[in-house]
Amino acid sequence: MRAVIQRCRRASVQVDGKVVGALGDHGGLAVLLGIEVGDTSTEAVRIAEKLAKLRIFEDSAGKMNLSVADVGGSLLVISQFTLAGDCSGGNRPSFVRAARPEVAEPLVARVVEELRSSGLHVETGRFRTEMKVELLNDGPVTIVLDVTPNA
Repeated sequence: MRAVIQRCRRASVQVDGKVVGALGDHGGLAVLLGIEVGDTSTEAVRIAEKLAKLRIFEDSAGKMNLSVADVGGSLLVISQFTLAGDCSGGNRPSFVRAARPEVAEPLVARVVEELRSSGLHVETGRFRTEMKVELLNDGPVTIVLDVTPNA
């Protein structure tokens, strides 16, 4: 399971020209989430725990010491199978490592459920749709997080 996490002042996702998810007024984290073959609910729980506790917001001393909860932020979680793309064999990515939709969709839902159960406000994109994502990265701060099975 792979997540690309961006600390944002604002972020939203649109489907068919309508906003279906957005960060709240305090900003937060835009999370592009890719589910790979072999990922299970164990990885979903682990990545949700990491996202909830990730300290990438600055404290009063300017150090990255605060989590999204500490700053009153929210999360925008967007499923993105292209994160499993492999370009090692040429210029056209292969997506054989991406989990099938019937496996990936419940795992994305599990990540969202875990985040919400920890008290965080979470909004999402729409699975299996063409989405337009707009964001203002704060910093910029972008983190890539990999959680692998049996690790």
